[in-house]
Amino acid sequence: TVETLTRVTFGKKKQSKPNKTILLVGETGAGKSTLINALVNYAMGVTFEDKAWFQIVEDENRSQTESQTSDVIVYQIFGFEGKTLPFSLTIIDTPGYGDTRGIEYDVIISERLFQLFQSKNGIHELHAVGLVVKSSVNRLSDRLKYIFDSGMSLFGKDIEEKIVALVTHSNGRKPKDLLGALNAAKIKCAKDEKEQPVYFLFNNCQHEERIEEERHKNADKITMKGLSGFTAFLEKTAPRKLDMTLDVLNERIRLSACIQNLQERIRLSELKEAEITQIKEALKNHEEKKEKNEKFAVEVHEAYKEKEAIGGEMWLMTLIKGAVCCTVCEENCHYSGCTKLPKDCEVMKDGRCTVCSSKCPVSTHVKGKWRYVTRTRKVQRNMEDIRKRSKIQRRLSFLESLKGEITNLKAEKSNLLEESFQHVVNLEQIALKVNSVSTFVHLDFLIDKMKENGETK
Repeated sequence: TVETLTRVTFGKKKQSKPNKTILLVGETGAGKSTLINALVNYAMGVTFEDKAWFQIVEDENRSQTESQTSDVIVYQIFGFEGKTLPFSLTIIDTPGYGDTRGIEYDVIISERLFQLFQSKNGIHELHAVGLVVKSSVNRLSDRLKYIFDSGMSLFGKDIEEKIVALVTHSNGRKPKDLLGALNAAKIKCAKDEKEQPVYFLFNNCQHEERIEEERHKNADKITMKGLSGFTAFLEKTAPRKLDMTLDVLNERIRLSACIQNLQERIRLSELKEAEITQIKEALKNHEEKKEKNEKFAVEVHEAYKEKEAIGGEMWLMTLIKGAVCCTVCEENCHYSGCTKLPKDCEVMKDGRCTVCSSKCPVSTHVKGKWRYVTRTRKVQRNMEDIRKRSKIQRRLSFLESLKGEITNLKAEKSNLLEESFQHVVNLEQIALKVNSVSTFVHLDFLIDKMKENGETK
């Protein structure tokens, strides 16, 4: 295993033999398991005439609950080079995106792949990304588009020419409706000379009893042709290093963490602004009434921070609701979904945090089952309180001083928005797909706040 990633290995790797790596993305029930079994049997040299079938991966007709608890699994097939293929196979099977428990669990899948790609003993190059889809699909449902978008959002732009459609449950005919659906949904993938998505056809009956019936022979012919075509594609394609993909995954995690932190800081800023406005209005009324002899006092809602316990829920042996927090800035730098210690957290760069206000060193950060939350409480403010907070009271009136505080808070908010927007710009430059569904909520917040600020980027 690579941390909590599952690795299933057949045979022993020979360094002198080439290896081809495939990553599969598809919804539960599309036929990924049967396709993996077909690839393994093909690599082992199993033919229809052998009347044998090795089932390596469990069928997808198991319960949805079971399938949703699957981790990213890496299958490695060594020792059969020369049987059918001149290379060994590594197949990365991703669990189905769109878990009913929410986007948070899809983020965990991305983080598992991130671990796999950056680990010393992990996967550092890809030859193909297979979009596993049924031949009967004539339009991409919102769910299926979400699944493909989630998969595509992981990669750098340099992976596009490696993405192919692996069409299951096929009768051998050209899947015109499916190809049209992929084009209509603007799914980025390798294209042929006619600018159509590159695809390979597979029938999913290989695991059934192999008897001399015409329909079984035809089913086998369809799949063998698809396997032959797909492995020929693998043989001629050069590996793509995952450096840019790692950059995308890192940038996406930082974007999400940055905007999450931004939301909390903007809320605090807005609460402070509201408090100052309350004081300003009360002070203005006080001065207008010339109440020189009456002591000034006003009740306001003061913003403050405190620690709040968070759930210690585990998924795939990982604390998924842990938070990395800065104890100096009193901010949440990576919450929720952080699975690493502060020193290894994705939001850290060159020993410092890229998220918290002061960009503090790693040493000021802790990981735990708590986070900072902003709350409000009613407090009384008097003239002495205002004098203490007014650093320039000798030169300006209290009202002008408070107005200056509001201006500074608005400028800080604008700077925070610009900082987050820069992460989006970085993704534009390197990501195959910038807008993953899992970041839509954060991006919508960012866009709304920029509009409030009168920014049109």
